[in-house]
Amino acid sequence: MGLLNALRAARSTSKSWLCTKASLLGDKNILLMGPPGAGKTTVGRIVAHRLGLPAVDVDDDVLETAWKMPVAAKLVEVGGERFLEEEGQALCNFSSSGCVVSLTGSNPLHDAAMQHVKESGLVVYLDVDGEDIIRRLARMKVNRIVGQEAGVSMRDILRYRKRFYEKWLDVRVLCGTGDTVEEVAEKVVKAVERYQSHAAETYISTRSEGVGSSNQKTYFSDVVVEGLATDGGLYVPKNSFPHLDAREWLRLVDMSYPERALVLLEKCVHPLDVSALDLRTMIFKAYGSNFSSEAVAPVKHLIHNQYVLELFHGPTASFKDLALQLMPQLFAHCLPPMCNYLVLVATSGDTGSAVLSGFSRLGGADGHRTGVLVFFPEEGVSEIQKLQMTSCGESNARAVSVLSDFDFCQRSIKRMFGESGLAGYLAVEYGTVLSTANSINWARLLPQVVYHSSAYLDLCRDGVIKFGEPVDVCIPTGNFGNAMSAVYAKQMGIPIRKVICASNHNRVVADFITTGEYDLRARPLMLSHSPAIDILKSSNLERFVHHVSGGDGRLVKELFTHLDTQQHFRVSEHLLGRIREEVLAGWCSEDDCLAAIQSVHAQTGYVMDTHTAVAKVVADRLQDGSCPVVLCSTAHYGKFAPAVFKALQIQNIPEDPVEQLKKLEAKASGPETHRDMMKCLEERGSKGHRVCQAEYSVLVEEVESMIQDSFMKVL
Repeated sequence: MGLLNALRAARSTSKSWLCTKASLLGDKNILLMGPPGAGKTTVGRIVAHRLGLPAVDVDDDVLETAWKMPVAAKLVEVGGERFLEEEGQALCNFSSSGCVVSLTGSNPLHDAAMQHVKESGLVVYLDVDGEDIIRRLARMKVNRIVGQEAGVSMRDILRYRKRFYEKWLDVRVLCGTGDTVEEVAEKVVKAVERYQSHAAETYISTRSEGVGSSNQKTYFSDVVVEGLATDGGLYVPKNSFPHLDAREWLRLVDMSYPERALVLLEKCVHPLDVSALDLRTMIFKAYGSNFSSEAVAPVKHLIHNQYVLELFHGPTASFKDLALQLMPQLFAHCLPPMCNYLVLVATSGDTGSAVLSGFSRLGGADGHRTGVLVFFPEEGVSEIQKLQMTSCGESNARAVSVLSDFDFCQRSIKRMFGESGLAGYLAVEYGTVLSTANSINWARLLPQVVYHSSAYLDLCRDGVIKFGEPVDVCIPTGNFGNAMSAVYAKQMGIPIRKVICASNHNRVVADFITTGEYDLRARPLMLSHSPAIDILKSSNLERFVHHVSGGDGRLVKELFTHLDTQQHFRVSEHLLGRIREEVLAGWCSEDDCLAAIQSVHAQTGYVMDTHTAVAKVVADRLQDGSCPVVLCSTAHYGKFAPAVFKALQIQNIPEDPVEQLKKLEAKASGPETHRDMMKCLEERGSKGHRVCQAEYSVLVEEVESMIQDSFMKVL
């Protein structure tokens, strides 16, 4: 009866707070949420004063008014469990409009109460470092908070509560270590303004010619599904990338990879496109037990000032997994209803299996109305890459080889997107829309920014550098997506000095950065030991030229249209100077690639794959040794076993791919054998795969056949 009487008393003393003044959110409240000691009350008063709004503190203005006693005394009187229930009920009876409301630290533990207040406004999470909280609580002489039982430390209870704050937030305010309350208040105002300004976070084509070129706004959810802009360009943010200051970056140093990804991608994806809770669910699904390393993308010392960023611990042993375990979830989330979608992919080896793996994890209706068709060069991928792609058993997924090279596959897909007649026919006849998962799709490129940032933070955590000290990044470069994501990480505040682009003997990017001329005339594609970068037409270079030209869409359109029609273009000396401020570039011969694998193995026992070896050779030539250099290891050595056997001069090579991997493992001190790649090979079937001629019309027929098989079945 005592609890019922208390609840009745709470109802009878409920109070309504109303504001008639216009605010950022109209009649909605700004609801500040966070742990005890986060500064909610003080920050709330500053924000309210700045905006000319009433400030409501739930502890002082709601609970103590209702209970007629201090909150601390109430906790002692009734105990933690009953306290949470009475506190939640009091909040359920509270109403306000157009106010800045500072919630209690324990409000988020009561579902009904949070659901009630969330309907009235925007929940802003003050994400304060746990050690800062503990120091503040000690100064406040607080030694126990709600829900903290005997034997449970303050750190443990704060860690437990964090999941509830993550559950209810609409926007996060990342508080840097040592931020003043005035600085936090400023961040709150900016976060609310950002939430209200969805129209400011739009995307444009790299070929957009400026104001007036299009009145239609294109949002994140649009670019994820569309893939390629209608004018043939690539989507980029209309405004600059978000920038974190040093204190904010330092907050991320001790976080896990998924936690870092969540904070960074929340800043890049507007919550009205993908809510914070949905984004969190996707990220923790993307980077979990499906990766063979708990660190997801660990950084390991190689030799001297060189560190290896191991990007091959995902399901298909390639760096593409870092994007393609997340991108399909973003794609499915953004899909408009009532249509089927066929995702077209051109691959030089690694993208294909990564796309097939990522989309195979979609369940329910999303999986049924999404198909994947991969085109790859029959003679341009390794045997293991081919087995990974062709062993996919999903009914809505297929890999087809083409008797040509990667550039033909990619050019054909871009042509399909550019033909309105084909798009209209597929939409009317089959109710199917085409999209892409290549790195021309923004949702493919964006997650890659995370691992470049994470690598730098790992070096800080391990004491190799202090935040603010520079590093170089050396990247095996084909389509330029990996390099472009490093440029974007630099824009966000990671102190990358130079992005070093490493090519094999298909050195079109290296030649361009050296001479300013991009020339495909009389330049045949040559097969190599590093097939993932056997690319001549580097799609993401268009984003880079847009970036260094200050967003000159007219120039980008002129250059890349000339490339399409005349097979070459040249940039001005001024623009070439801007390019060289951001990137360096070099190339590696086939012999030097194999020699690097042998040399590193002899010195360290570590086995690099062929693409990492290309990066090592170029870094040795171009990097001056004055700061650490991170080599992006884009694939596990097992995917290119024949070349590695040749490099290590191993004789009597087994014919069976599984036995090849076992023999290589016996020679390597690291990295360890890739479990998912081994499982794929052990379970492979004997079925063949489709091979088609290098004719555009034949690829179009494959697309139509795939749509019929995937979406027109009679059940």
